[in-house]
Amino acid sequence: MRAVDAPAQAPPFAAEAEALRFSYGERPALDGLSLQVPTGAIFGLLGPNGSGKSTLLSLLVGLRQPQSGAVRVFGERPSPALRARTGMLFQETSLDPYMTVRETLWLHGRLFTMPAQALRERADGLLAAVGLAERAGSAAGSLSGGLKRRLELARALLPSPDLLLLDEPTTSLDPDSVQALWSHLLEINAAGATILLATNDVAEADRYCHTVAFIHGGRAVAQGTPAELKAGLKRDSVTLEAPGLGEPAVDNLRSWPDVGRLTWTPPVVHVTVDSASAFIPRLFQALGEAVRGVRVRESTLEDAYFDIVGASVSEEPR
Repeated sequence: MRAVDAPAQAPPFAAEAEALRFSYGERPALDGLSLQVPTGAIFGLLGPNGSGKSTLLSLLVGLRQPQSGAVRVFGERPSPALRARTGMLFQETSLDPYMTVRETLWLHGRLFTMPAQALRERADGLLAAVGLAERAGSAAGSLSGGLKRRLELARALLPSPDLLLLDEPTTSLDPDSVQALWSHLLEINAAGATILLATNDVAEADRYCHTVAFIHGGRAVAQGTPAELKAGLKRDSVTLEAPGLGEPAVDNLRSWPDVGRLTWTPPVVHVTVDSASAFIPRLFQALGEAVRGVRVRESTLEDAYFDIVGASVSEEPR
């Protein structure tokens, strides 16, 4: 009896970066970045614009070559043979405004040498899944921003990629479009695709990502689940507006026993504390009329990012 070959086992990592370096002229974009993206995960790259996230994605998809270090996709160097297994949703819209929705998918499918019948069936299914079946004959340029994003997602998914790279996928989308996009992404992930997401949207990373890497200055400075990265943080985050607050008063706040990380960018002070309900009365007692406004929320991944990096997700690297 002939032995039956065992099915090939998926590699443990869908994408890997090892000591990556890449510069645009004199400006470094990646400075020794290393990370591993587990197969089947929704993995978030969280960092401000300019931190190297987009450059990493372009290296993984093979649009650029590393100046030193190595990248691997499913254990191999990026190559034309791997392109059909990797889908890319770019940060900026990259649609031909004069092509129809169906023509956009047809051209993309032919570039991947998909047979005509299979391409037709796959395109019809994707257009129905992303809610564009009724707009198949419309020019891409006539679509709203949210519908363009759905078309770009359908295009990226056309070859049924095992790894989907997303660069700021929800930028400029309205809440309904964001929800619709993530509904599709969660379905894709549940079906087995790995998703690597570059974002500076803290809530998005916290809500959807299984694992998050904090990217700053071209390096991955921390990696873990959102819960792991937030572990050890003070419970509450307090932002107060205090014009005219001096350095002695800020230093005094830093010395309070329940205060964690404090940042001062006049006139705004941001501080994490054990309990906002205990901190705020004491704050007003100490500073009085110097405080013009207070905002309280639970500590988030942004607080964890600042605690580890020493800068905000919204602060672009210099």
